[in-house]
Amino acid sequence: MKPISIRLLICLLVAALTLYARVLFAQSVMETGGQKMPDEWIDKDTKHKVVRLSRIEGNSNLSFYFHNNPFIGNKMVFYSSSKNPASDQKQEIYSNNSRNKQIWLLDLTTFKSEQLTHQSSPMNGEIVHNKSGNIFYQVKDSIFCVNAHTKKEQLVYIFPADFKASITTVNADGTLLSGAWSEDKEKDLFRKNPEKKDYFNIIYEAKLPRTLFTINTKTKELKRIFTDSAWLNHVQFSPTDPSLLMFCHEGPWHKVDRIWTINVNTKEIKLMHKRTMDMEIAGHEWIGPDGKTIWFDLQQPRSVAFFVAGTDVNTGKETKYALQRNEWSIHFNISPDQKMFCGDGGDPGQVAKAPDGEWIYLFKPEGDHFVSTKLVNMKHHGYKLEPNVHFSPDGKWVIFRANFEGIENVYAVEIKESANASSISMRN
Repeated sequence: MKPISIRLLICLLVAALTLYARVLFAQSVMETGGQKMPDEWIDKDTKHKVVRLSRIEGNSNLSFYFHNNPFIGNKMVFYSSSKNPASDQKQEIYSNNSRNKQIWLLDLTTFKSEQLTHQSSPMNGEIVHNKSGNIFYQVKDSIFCVNAHTKKEQLVYIFPADFKASITTVNADGTLLSGAWSEDKEKDLFRKNPEKKDYFNIIYEAKLPRTLFTINTKTKELKRIFTDSAWLNHVQFSPTDPSLLMFCHEGPWHKVDRIWTINVNTKEIKLMHKRTMDMEIAGHEWIGPDGKTIWFDLQQPRSVAFFVAGTDVNTGKETKYALQRNEWSIHFNISPDQKMFCGDGGDPGQVAKAPDGEWIYLFKPEGDHFVSTKLVNMKHHGYKLEPNVHFSPDGKWVIFRANFEGIENVYAVEIKESANASSISMRN
């Protein structure tokens, strides 16, 4: 047998050291954010694995709003935007409303992403029908659909000139789209007052009419189903009942009975939670996976006592779990098996005025309250970008968006506390 050459020995040694360095790097226990992060690490404050899911270098990547389901099997739909062409090299500008925002599909097992749309105009709509794989979005007055399986894209509907509206949801069997129409006067108020702090009271006080509608995805029939002189918003179909549509009366939460449902066939309307005291607020509502319960952030009164509450859609019976001030979150969500909740925390400027609330949280119900676990330290995240938490389809990870690296990306944190992070995958 020939002796190993010095050159070969050196090559083997370099390869071994490189592999060791990669494993060591993957096992890094690090402070989350404030620097460029590796693809995976362990949060030094929580001891939980964190992985970057969106790995499109140079792009701003955003996961969906908390109540919009982004999953098709073990894949996740998200938005990605490259640098705005109008920006210069001194300041890179990324925008969720930019002309180059496109829909992408991420494999949660391999982390491979593929671009599904190539639109030249701004788009909106985070609407996924997971059973069919259809992803709906809107460009100006036109509604499109791209299928995650076939990649085929098609025009679904064009709004008539006298009814320019926006879609926000698809029903359980994929036959109806829905949203809210507003008149031009309201749209002009939004244009003149683009910041939420400016338009929120203005739109509420205007009391302009809004109309809920449906569009049949097969027959293309548009139906106006309900009109009120109120700011109708947060329109969501039930994930199980094709005829049940939830909506809210938007505005200052302490002034509105916010959460309502309507049966799109019978037009029966129900109030889901009635305020019971001065300054009580309820909002950021979403429907549980089985369609039986509407969950929401409840404060009785505002900024004093904090709960996550749920109303049974059929009986009206309410359940509520108390949480501490620091545990309050801008948005909450529930796991696929409905045994756990998660929250995205908040900075001291939010309604809870929490001195130590900048965390991604896991909550487990225990009696009438939550027991919390901190999953990610978000102190380097700017909360003007809301993290919008989701559980992964297998219920083992919490997915969120953040800017703690200096650019928006999508991340996942493992619920199980980690001894190390030498191998991170979202495989079951």
